Amino acid sequence: MQAFARRCINLGHNTKYYRVATLLEEIKASRLDGSYTKTLAKISKFKLLLLDDFGVTPLKGDEINDLFEVIEEKMFNGSIIITAQLPVRDWHAYLGNETIADAMMDRLIHTAHKIELEGPSMREILAK
Repeated sequence: MQAFARRCINLGHNTKYYRVATLLEEIKASRLDGSYTKTLAKISKFKLLLLDDFGVTPLKGDEINDLFEVIEEKMFNGSIIITAQLPVRDWHAYLGNETIADAMMDRLIHTAHKIELEGPSMREILAK
């Protein structure tokens, strides 16, 4: 995923890669230092946002709201790629808050191209 992001950037695309946990930490820090709105505006400027490792760590506190804000912005201003080990059918339960989960999933699923990979992990292949 990071290699794909670097390739997009090298081709001149306005792209940003985040692990979801890192994105949420950056947003959390921006809340504490008063730059929340500025941080969301910075993130929204990227035409392609790549979010890696969705569903790896549990969401806590305002993180589901923050993730929703990022996804909401991308629905009207650019594109988003989300990678996850967690099957899409389990995303709603992972998100927890039923109202926000419904809204987030509605925005993602109805405008998405879903690609499910099968077979061994690339890490497993590269390790050989």
